[in-house]
Amino acid sequence: MKNYVIGLDYGSDSVRAVLIDTENGQELASSVCDYKRWKNKEYCNASINQFRQHPLDHIEGLETTIKYVVENSKVDPSLIRSICIDTTGSSPVPVAEDGTPLALTKGFEHNPNAMMVLWKDHTAINEANEINELAANWGGENFTKYEGGIYSSEWFWAKILHVAREDEAVKKATYTWMEHCDLMTYLLIDDKDLKTFKRSRCAAGHKAMWHEDWDGLPPAEFLEKLDPYLASLRGKLYNETYTSDLAAGKLSQEWADRLGLSTDTIVAVGTFDAHSGAVGAKIDEHTLVRVMGTSTCDIIIDTKESIGTKTVRGICGQVDGSVIPGYIGLEAGQSAFGDLLAWYKELLLWPTENLLASSALLNEEQKAQLKAEISDKLIVQLTAEAEKIPLSESIPIALDWINGRRTPDANQELKSAISNLSLGTKAPHVFKSLVNAICFGSKKIVDRFEEEGVRIDTVIGIGGVARKSPFIMQTLANVLNKPIKVALSDQAPALGAAIYAAVAAGIYPNVIEAAQKMGSPFESEYTPQLDKVAAYNKLLCAYDQLSAYADPSIKKRKNEFTV
Repeated sequence: MKNYVIGLDYGSDSVRAVLIDTENGQELASSVCDYKRWKNKEYCNASINQFRQHPLDHIEGLETTIKYVVENSKVDPSLIRSICIDTTGSSPVPVAEDGTPLALTKGFEHNPNAMMVLWKDHTAINEANEINELAANWGGENFTKYEGGIYSSEWFWAKILHVAREDEAVKKATYTWMEHCDLMTYLLIDDKDLKTFKRSRCAAGHKAMWHEDWDGLPPAEFLEKLDPYLASLRGKLYNETYTSDLAAGKLSQEWADRLGLSTDTIVAVGTFDAHSGAVGAKIDEHTLVRVMGTSTCDIIIDTKESIGTKTVRGICGQVDGSVIPGYIGLEAGQSAFGDLLAWYKELLLWPTENLLASSALLNEEQKAQLKAEISDKLIVQLTAEAEKIPLSESIPIALDWINGRRTPDANQELKSAISNLSLGTKAPHVFKSLVNAICFGSKKIVDRFEEEGVRIDTVIGIGGVARKSPFIMQTLANVLNKPIKVALSDQAPALGAAIYAAVAAGIYPNVIEAAQKMGSPFESEYTPQLDKVAAYNKLLCAYDQLSAYADPSIKKRKNEFTV
């Protein structure tokens, strides 16, 4: 008998569902749905780094995409055995006592503080600084030590504390908070007991300072010193967490009817997109998987014996079972990757968007067509021209911190910078410098892992940037001086979620075996061009100098580490 599973992947801009044959990983149907409120930039204020999303975008997208793949695959719904959901994170959501997202309750429908706080929302910088100060100096356990030693404004506790302080009404109306991957899983299942609901090990361990060493989340004694609200919230959260190869429950009757599925359909424990993407790309030991989109997440696994009691400094957590049960999952990443290039594109399109609109030379249809043509061709043309610029030519040096720095050593207060501009600097020169910057930022992550004793032999790239930009991928291979394989699947995180789902349904005994059968093959490989590696090393030195100027703490940390 055939078995099928669904992987549901929530990205920053859209949600996508894939229906997968568990025998061979074949994708039988897929569907993508944009978040319409997010697309209209509702509830966001980029000037203060506020990025919020309405839960209805996610709920509507879930129903639209899953219904589509069920109907268009022509598969018997009774053979669709399970679903697993992955999301961005940390993206916490306030919920009422019955588990309803607060934004779906009366009076909070349009309150940004009642929305999901998206991963790239950096409004909680001050709160993250408080957490770091307290963790280092309160006299007890440093609860950030398995988070790389630095807590980020992108993560669970900092965001909750910020919203609670900013909005008393939201604070009073909220019963508890849930990570996005947990919320969407909870909404689907039949068992609505929040106390026994299986929370994601991946989300809790990497973003909420959960660890088995202190039997769960940080204790109320620590949280009380930050804010009494967090201490009271602690009792409404969880102690236990679960890996995504396990079932969270079965599909409720309501959602079975809405999706055209059976109440026998299992819903697996939720996870984060980067971690499921690594599974979809068949992650193995000593292999770094780079999920390359608006930002990057860098995932690697290692054995418990190899890691031992070592804590890797300046990364985004090391968690037992967060990627592959039985292995330690380690995460790093860049707060902006594709976003840096998107910012530059938007900057260059300003005249087209604003001056063309007032032109009397073209009618409205012609204006729309011209705008679309320029937008479609801009990055393609910049790439073609940038590739022609020799590395011996004067190229600006840029930093990739347009949205702060995630890894190594999280600091979301940092800003990007650019140097070495001259009257000879043209748009393709700047574009090339930005591509170099995101690759240099990637190099700092690889260097940190290797400095800390985590071995990396090869790199796998997944995501839109990896598949669509040979220029970026070849530059990255040259900068890292390592081979990079690119996964064939357009939907590696969704495929990884489907792999988890297959294990949760009992179709495979473990994630490794399921991934070998269902995971993505590779479509290409980039190897370092030895004649260019040395030239990029020189440019990297200039990047390091600009980095130390923009963030003097780099030199201080380097001296401390050396001593």
